[in-house]
Amino acid sequence: MEYTTLGNTGLTVSNLCFGTWRFGRETSGVVETDREEAYELLDAAWDHGINFIDTANVYGTPNGTSEQWIGDWLADRGHHREDVVIASKVYFPFDGRGEPGPNDAGLGRKHIRAQIEGTLERLGTDYLDLYYIHRWDEDTPIEETLRTLTELVREGKVHYLGASTMAAWQLTKALWTSDVAGLERFDVTQPMVNAAHYDAVGDYLDVCADQGLAVCPYSPLGGGLLTGKYNRTEDGSVEAPDGSRGSLDDMFDDYYATEQAWAVLEAVESVADEVDATPAQVALRWLIDQDRFTCVPIVGARTTDQLAENVGAVSLELSDDHRERIDSVRSDDT
Repeated sequence: MEYTTLGNTGLTVSNLCFGTWRFGRETSGVVETDREEAYELLDAAWDHGINFIDTANVYGTPNGTSEQWIGDWLADRGHHREDVVIASKVYFPFDGRGEPGPNDAGLGRKHIRAQIEGTLERLGTDYLDLYYIHRWDEDTPIEETLRTLTELVREGKVHYLGASTMAAWQLTKALWTSDVAGLERFDVTQPMVNAAHYDAVGDYLDVCADQGLAVCPYSPLGGGLLTGKYNRTEDGSVEAPDGSRGSLDDMFDDYYATEQAWAVLEAVESVADEVDATPAQVALRWLIDQDRFTCVPIVGARTTDQLAENVGAVSLELSDDHRERIDSVRSDDT
């Protein structure tokens, strides 16, 4: 494993982050990753040298399952807390109390304060290394959100702040508010970025590059499409393996399987053949190699074999020509 400094923070993290959104998650009545499988994946991530784990308070069915399993795993395995970098999130309604009340969502002080306590308890820790806002809250002034998060940093409950999906102007407004009001800034972002979905968030990434923010993309493999394990049928639909995201997600075709995505996949597969790697490894390495900002993809492998394949991206080398070939297809209006 190789390691990098996470943007402007003092955190040293593995070049890949392990995502746990599947832990305990039920989709169409199917549990995507059960507790035993979660432990096996966490053990494998640890053995591969991955020290960066991503979760959220609403991951799992019921919500909080992912955080709870990570906390239990840390305690059961006896790993030192300082050896692990843990990120979690806040925004969405939390179903742990039954029907959500009027203050059980968003980024107001009341909800953030309630959720950080539950997150820390489930993880069995006194602090988070990184705390993301999961979405932008149109109903709460961003200054209130940032003041509350700043209090958590100064109390030692959170070390650094992050922001997930939002518009470029919203991220800019948040950074400006922090600077003007003397509040903690967002240092890390978590947009959906992959070789087929880069230009769609280009303005957002421009802000990250200008401000020195690290980028930890979710869906770095386009929901699995860029693994090369999906086929396109004659009618243009997707033929997906059983149990894969494409077979479980009714929105997969429209959201991930775009014309541009298929074109990018063809270029990625061509490069993979030349460098004796898998398409997934090439797609991940393309992200790690971003030179405008620190980029640490979040991999949500379903099996230890998939995780091992993902980790192979770290030792892969792509030439300028390889990257440019992918870039040229990515930038085409296909």
